[in-house]
Amino acid sequence: MKDLGSQIANVGKFEDSFVTAKGETRASVALVDPETLWFNTGTLCNIQCVNCYIDSSPTNDALVYITADEVRDYLDQIAERKWPIREIGFTGGEPFMNPEMIDMARVSLERGFEVLILTNAMRPMMRKSMREGLLELQRDYADKLTLRISVDHYRPDLHDEERGTGSFAKTLEGMRWLRDHGFKMAIAGRTLWDHDEVQSRAGYAAFFAQHEFDIDAQNPGQTVLFPEMDETVEVPEITTACWGILGKSPGSVMCSNSRMVVKRKGADKPAVLACTLLPYSPEFEMGQTLEQAEADVQLNHPHCAKFCVLGGASCSA
Repeated sequence: MKDLGSQIANVGKFEDSFVTAKGETRASVALVDPETLWFNTGTLCNIQCVNCYIDSSPTNDALVYITADEVRDYLDQIAERKWPIREIGFTGGEPFMNPEMIDMARVSLERGFEVLILTNAMRPMMRKSMREGLLELQRDYADKLTLRISVDHYRPDLHDEERGTGSFAKTLEGMRWLRDHGFKMAIAGRTLWDHDEVQSRAGYAAFFAQHEFDIDAQNPGQTVLFPEMDETVEVPEITTACWGILGKSPGSVMCSNSRMVVKRKGADKPAVLACTLLPYSPEFEMGQTLEQAEADVQLNHPHCAKFCVLGGASCSA
C-alpha cells in the first residue's frame, strides 16, 4: 500500500531477492530462536494516524479479524514444531476492536505464554466488556500480561498531531484505568520529531512521574522508541558483508526470532509473514503453517535496511 514511494526513491534496488543492484549477495536471516509469535487482530482501528505503517483506519479491513480458534491452532503448531516461544503478541489495527481479543489473550495465557497487547488504550479498550475481560485476565495472569500503549509523544499537542485532536486525553484516560487496576504497561513512542533519544526519554520520564505510571523511561523494553519508516528516503541494500561492517549479526534482526500471523480479506485461512512491518508485501508471506515459516528471510525491502538492520528496531519487549 505504500510501496510506490519506496520504488521511486530506491529505483533499481530491492528487485532481486538474492542479489543487490550492485550484484552483491543480499543478506538473509535464518529463524534461529523464535521467541515471539505475533497475531495481527485485523487492520480496523478506531482512529487513522498520519504515519501508520499498516494503514489502519476505521474502514481498512484488508486484514480481517482473526479468531480465537485460529490462534489456538497456531499455539498447537508451536508445540508440534517445538518452537521455544516465550511471548504471544497482538497488534492491529486496534486489537480491542476485535470482539475475540479477550478470548485470544486468555487461550495464550492458559498455555503459559507471556502476552503483549499493543493498543491505543482508547474507547475500544474502555468498553465495558473489554474492561471486564481485562480485569479477569489481570486477576488470573497479572505477571504474564503487558499492555503496550501507543503514546507517540509525551506532549499532548504533538501526539494529537499524529492521532487526531483529543486522542491524547482519551489514551491518558485508558492508561489511568490500567494504572489504577495494577496492569503492567509499556509505551511505544515515535522519533518523528527532532528530539534525540536522551531528550525523548527524559520527557517520557517526566510524563510517567506526573501521572504515577510505573514505567521505566530508560528501559528500551518498557519505553520503545520506533524510528520512522519513510519509504520515500533512499536506503542502502544490506549485503552479507554488512554484518561485519556494522558489527551486527543476523540474530539481532527481528525476523530471526519472530513471525506474524494475519488473515487477509477473502482468504480461507490465515498466513504467516516473516515480518510484522510488511503485511502487504507478498514476498514476505511464507505460507499458512509455522513449518513453512521456518525458511530463511531475504532482506529485500527498504524497511529491512532502515528500520531493522540500521535502525535496530524490535517489536518485542
